[in-house]
Amino acid sequence: MSPKDIYKEKLAAKIIKGLNKRNMEGHYAPTKEEALKIALELIPQGASVSWGGSESIKEVGILEAVKEGNYTVFDRDSAGSPEERTEIMRKGMFADYYLGSSNAITYDGELINIDGMGGRVAAYIWGPENVLLFVSLNKAVGSVEEGVGRVRNCAAPSNCERLGLKTPCTLTGLCGNCLSADTICSQLVVTRFSKIKNRIKVILTGEELGY
Repeated sequence: MSPKDIYKEKLAAKIIKGLNKRNMEGHYAPTKEEALKIALELIPQGASVSWGGSESIKEVGILEAVKEGNYTVFDRDSAGSPEERTEIMRKGMFADYYLGSSNAITYDGELINIDGMGGRVAAYIWGPENVLLFVSLNKAVGSVEEGVGRVRNCAAPSNCERLGLKTPCTLTGLCGNCLSADTICSQLVVTRFSKIKNRIKVILTGEELGY
C-alpha cells in the first residue's frame, strides 16, 4: 500500500469517527467499484429509491444498478412533463433510500451542502427513511468555514459551468455572492447531527468523485 493510500485510510477513519459521534454511519471504499458494492449491500431488495442532483452517484454507477435491479425507483428524469417531474420528486421525498453526495465534509464529520431549489438538502434533513451519500475524500476540509469556501469557490462554479448557467462564478471561477436568477446557492445547510441514529449513511471514497 502506498503512503498516499495509507493517508486516505487514516483520514477516512478520522471522518468516520466524527460521523459516528454525530449519529451518522460511515464506510470507506478506496475505489468507486467498492463504494458501489457497499451501497448495494446496504440497500435491501425491494426498497424504494430516489435521488437528487449529483455527479458522484452517476460516476459510482449506483443509478444504473438500482434501475436494473429489484427496486422501486423514483427517477425525476423519466418524467414527460414538468408536472410529472414535480410529482416524482415529491414521491422521492418519502423513499426508503435517497441517494446523493455532499459538497464538503469536515474531518469531524459535519456535512456542508448548497442547493438551488432545495429539494436535495430538504431530503437530507427530513423525509426519506435513509439517506445514502457518496463523498470522495478530496471534499474533506478542516472546518465548516473551509467547507463553505470550498462549496462557493469550487463545487458551485463547476456545477454552474456544467449546467451552462449565467452566474458571476462562471465568468471568474470564484463566488460573487450573487443574487442571480441562475444561482444554485439558494440554500446553505450544515448537518452537524442526525436525530435518527444512522439514518444518514456516508460512503467515503479514496477515488475522486464529482465536484
